[in-house]
Amino acid sequence: MSTDDTTQQPTEQQQQSQDAAPTTQESKQDESQQQQQQPPKESLLTKLDAALHDSEKKPAETFSFNADIVQLMSLIINAVYTNKDIFIRELISNASDAIDKIRYLSLTDASVLNSEKELKIEIIPNKNNKTITFRDTGIGMTKEDLVNNLGTIARSGTKQFIDAIAAGADISMIGQFGVGFYSSYLVSEKVIVRSKHNDDVQHIWESTAGATFVVREDNENPYQLTRGTEITLLLKDDCLDYLDEKKIKDIVNKHSQFVAFPINLLTIKETDKEVEAEDDEDEDDKDKKVEVSDEDKDKKKKEKKKEKVTSEEWELLNKQKPIWTRKPEEVTKEEYGAFYKAISNDWKII
Repeated sequence: MSTDDTTQQPTEQQQQSQDAAPTTQESKQDESQQQQQQPPKESLLTKLDAALHDSEKKPAETFSFNADIVQLMSLIINAVYTNKDIFIRELISNASDAIDKIRYLSLTDASVLNSEKELKIEIIPNKNNKTITFRDTGIGMTKEDLVNNLGTIARSGTKQFIDAIAAGADISMIGQFGVGFYSSYLVSEKVIVRSKHNDDVQHIWESTAGATFVVREDNENPYQLTRGTEITLLLKDDCLDYLDEKKIKDIVNKHSQFVAFPINLLTIKETDKEVEAEDDEDEDDKDKKVEVSDEDKDKKKKEKKKEKVTSEEWELLNKQKPIWTRKPEEVTKEEYGAFYKAISNDWKII
């Protein structure tokens, strides 16, 4: 028997095992490639932008505002009023009321929550297109609700509020008269309302606070609400500070801390992420056998670069424990006052 014949050869199973076992470096490369190939999570801000542009393509019906509402909006737009923060308070208050309505209905018919079980309020600032959006999972509005409630039928409080302002009342009292929605025009050039009610398809209402507003069906838009209302304000140039996260948090903490439903703010977080440094070695050099010391190998392994990665994260704003669950001696006079204002809309009390 020849020497070649006596040489131990790997079995077929061992050979397959060796062929199948990738090196550590190959495994890392494969993992890195897989991560790169995974589609990035779609940004909520991008979705909202696309939804606004898509909805503009649909035909719309034009309606005239009630005369009292035209007068009210003119008064708000032309008011020399420095404390414009109240629009955030009023839109959150309206969102809370809408959620209360669907929650109340669910006490006798639990199925009304099938479309969306989570009851919440969300605030979405977008510096790229100068908008701030308030979204709730409340009862929502039908097309008829949008036309009547936001334009053609004036609430009894509309005229009363106009008279009160003429008599010297403060605009901050607007919520007491049930017309807090129109405080949006203190800071915005245009208001867009998207709403979905269980009994109707999604619709959009929009107006620049002139004499008219438009309503269009929005059921073919890829972006659909499960249920509830979304109000987007296109801010005036001198009101862009309301896109600042800290300012929003401060206002919510001051005016809306005792709202019964969670208020979440979409925040942009920027972090440093370590990634493998790109190999600058030429293809020709890869074929050459070059001796590399262990020290150089370790150094090369440690070489990583950092990239700035931005992500969108929700942050709960009303974290304070409900006042009625705390010990009386723990509650300050200021907190009692803030709670009274929150439930009564009586913002005259200091």
